[in-house]
Amino acid sequence: MTAPVNRSPKNSSPAALVALARTRRMQRALAHAYLFRGSPLPTLRTSLGYMTGTACTADGDAADGYSMRILGVARAEGVVYVVEEQAHAPAEAPIVYRLYIDGPRAGHLVPVHAWYEPPVTHAAPPSGGGVDADEIRARIASIAATLDPVGESTPEAWMLSTRIVQRRALRLAPEPNAVPVRKFALQLQVEPVGSLGPHGKTTVTAFLRPNAELVAVSSLSTGDAVARVRFTGVPSGLGLAKETVIFLARVPGG
Repeated sequence: MTAPVNRSPKNSSPAALVALARTRRMQRALAHAYLFRGSPLPTLRTSLGYMTGTACTADGDAADGYSMRILGVARAEGVVYVVEEQAHAPAEAPIVYRLYIDGPRAGHLVPVHAWYEPPVTHAAPPSGGGVDADEIRARIASIAATLDPVGESTPEAWMLSTRIVQRRALRLAPEPNAVPVRKFALQLQVEPVGSLGPHGKTTVTAFLRPNAELVAVSSLSTGDAVARVRFTGVPSGLGLAKETVIFLARVPGG
């Protein structure tokens, strides 16, 4: 009389479990092939369709876009004032930021919202609304006279490293039939070349291509520095350039 076969997974040998798993994978593959037996076989062209359909294939970056400049250091506030201009819309009001270089918010770039909020009055708001660009520029000129200047460093003495943290396609709205563009969460890290010194990093949202360029590095009297990095940050046309600033904190003992 033949002894019964024990098919319990707990009492099976490792080789039997591996064979069982391989058999089940084969069964699932055969079932999937049967269900899609009428579909055409994928080709190399269709497999690359996602890359060619969601990425920009044009050469070169757009010259116009958003640029930043370091206005100066406010020691009492522990911040660096940064101004963002729009080259493609020079009539628009520039945006003023505070880059914190001290305290728990060090490294954070925060826009000065109070400059762009209308005063609280009982009078009717002016027709058209919006921000007065001339008034913002007058404020910038007024505060620039009270700030400590920054020194320009040699960009060749610094190294920019990029890393794609996340990538995905983003369909432009409100056009439902628009071709998706590539969107990246791009990590930017700036550090000195060949020696110890201030370094820092940040993450930005880049579109179309994960390219970045180190524009300039400004040294501060505290031993820290501020770097300006340009990347494709606006998904308009072939992409508009955008800049960000990175606070480079000095290394203790370096």
